[in-house]
Amino acid sequence: MATTKDWIVAFRLRTLPLAVSSILLGCFLAYAHGTFSWPVAILAVSTTLLLQILSNLANDYGDSASGVDGEHRVGPARSVQGGAISAAAMKRAIYGFVALSLLSGIGLIVAGALQVGWLTALLFFGLGLAAIAAAIKYTMGANPYGYQGLGDVFVLIFFGWVGVLGTFFLHAHQLEVVLLLPATSVGLLAVAVLNLNNMRDHQSDAKTGKHTLVVKIGFQAAKVYHTLLLVGAIVATGLYILLADTDPWLWMYLLILPMLGSNLYKVWTTTEPQQLDPELKKIALSALLLALFYGIVAII
Repeated sequence: MATTKDWIVAFRLRTLPLAVSSILLGCFLAYAHGTFSWPVAILAVSTTLLLQILSNLANDYGDSASGVDGEHRVGPARSVQGGAISAAAMKRAIYGFVALSLLSGIGLIVAGALQVGWLTALLFFGLGLAAIAAAIKYTMGANPYGYQGLGDVFVLIFFGWVGVLGTFFLHAHQLEVVLLLPATSVGLLAVAVLNLNNMRDHQSDAKTGKHTLVVKIGFQAAKVYHTLLLVGAIVATGLYILLADTDPWLWMYLLILPMLGSNLYKVWTTTEPQQLDPELKKIALSALLLALFYGIVAII
């Protein structure tokens, strides 16, 4: 019988701040535009946290079922493969979080999209279903997209564009093209976290047939790719400040440069992939700080 501690470990709480970064950014942008709504903010955060936990549980179950989690695994131990939680119990938990995500998502649609019209509400319901499917299909089912090197694309879409722009729209009931830039910034940092994770695991992934982008392009090319992701995130926010009518104090986001520089140094100098594990927290924190800088500027 799995304990509460076993389930908390399976939830992988350290991934939650990264998941909520795009939602916070969307909320802060809405606040800066004078269109903030507390019900939308609360329900957006709860829906995203539920979806992230769903993704973590599905990832744990899927990697165990496919045989990816095994003796060669470098990252943190998984619950199903390690025997802490049975496959049947994990599957029931996945169904439970699908239901909870749906309920929270429907509440979010009622709070933020229904006022615009039924077509908009249906569009967001479709996006919600797509988010649930993406959370599950990363490692579960036939031909999971995470095993085909497509995880990076889906992370940019859902942790960047959908998270930020969708949240902003639910507050403001409108969109501005320039907001693609901050959405891309936080999305690229989320992709960088995934890239670090895949760099750490690339040797065991290659042995078990999990063809992540790192496995496809190689460890050295992944370092170049990682550099481009971080530079792209910095440049996108800089362009937003230059193009949008925003407070110059937002340039304080450059305070994350030392953290990103330290990460790049570690990425380029390491020869042992497992040494990259602590770096995931560093980039996840950078994404959260980026969102919080927008919040500070919006509030002051």
